[in-house]
Amino acid sequence: MSLIEIKNLRKEYSDAVPLQDVNLNVEEGEIISIIGPSGTGKSTLLRCINRLETPTSGSIQVDGANVCDAGTDLASVRRKMGMVFQSFNLFGHKTAVENVMMPQQDLLGTSAKDAYAEAMEQLRRVGLESKARKFPHELSGGQKQRVAIARALAMHPKIMLFDEPTSALDPTMVSEVTSVIRDLAGTGLTMLIVTHEMRLARDVSTRVLFMSDGGICEEGTPDAIFHHPESEKTREFVFRIRSFTYSFTNEEHDLYELLAGVESFCTRQMLGGKAANKCRLVTEELAVSYLVPAVEREKGKSLSFCLRAAEEGGEITIEIDHSALLQDPFSANINAVSQALLKRNVQRIHDTPQGIAKFQLL
Repeated sequence: MSLIEIKNLRKEYSDAVPLQDVNLNVEEGEIISIIGPSGTGKSTLLRCINRLETPTSGSIQVDGANVCDAGTDLASVRRKMGMVFQSFNLFGHKTAVENVMMPQQDLLGTSAKDAYAEAMEQLRRVGLESKARKFPHELSGGQKQRVAIARALAMHPKIMLFDEPTSALDPTMVSEVTSVIRDLAGTGLTMLIVTHEMRLARDVSTRVLFMSDGGICEEGTPDAIFHHPESEKTREFVFRIRSFTYSFTNEEHDLYELLAGVESFCTRQMLGGKAANKCRLVTEELAVSYLVPAVEREKGKSLSFCLRAAEEGGEITIEIDHSALLQDPFSANINAVSQALLKRNVQRIHDTPQGIAKFQLL
């Protein structure tokens, strides 16, 4: 028997049906990442598994117990599952170590001495032993989330459920939480991770589920989902998260909006500070020196700017479609400083169709 067996799961609200007919088996030791657009039932699925939400119909077996059965001891089943939420859910009046101790004492009846020893061990595991006496308001967002992970691990669960564990964090804090999850992936713990961090899903998963329209649209290995998706919806989603497109016209070109989009793209791709700064610098230079002047010369015409990451998240390219313009934006006589700046940061790819300019970030 699988560790988790879900059959014909449906969840209805008065104004929405986030889960329509979900079927899923999870084997012990599997690491499953659940991806997809917002509002497609990903978090609802996790909340049904540990019965924070009551399914409308269907069945969910967790380690042999049907959590949808009114006669099931939910407290016993939940002790087998640790859950990490978006918003940490720490008690503000308790220190980090006290937050990790409390569920052990309240739910397992562990003595204060043993709960403290276990809490310190788990805080060490997530790199926060030195913060044990700190209160939540003294911790960064990433540190709070690591305390929440330590709290879940202290219960020694068979299953860990992560509900978008990095979505409430500043970009600078995301990597410290994903690093902890990566470390856990090597321990044999069964994990289900709802995430928008595609690199995390690629790196740690044994299987990836793409959810859309209240169901599992496609599932497979990370290689299959990110490199060879079969569903058109999956292809559209994967392509969209690896790219950012902006249109310039004579009337519409907002530099602040453009750079904010680039910033968001760099965050999604988990680019390091150097690469992200280079993306912003090159984008601003191309926009100010070439693209905005080009559309201002030709009233009513437009061009598109596309920043794209390769499938493996390494190669970053910029593609500019200026085929609607009469004049090539890059044929103009641009000052030597602009040319030198671009030469240091990008390489022009010349084997492109007419009306397309393509650059690769160095």
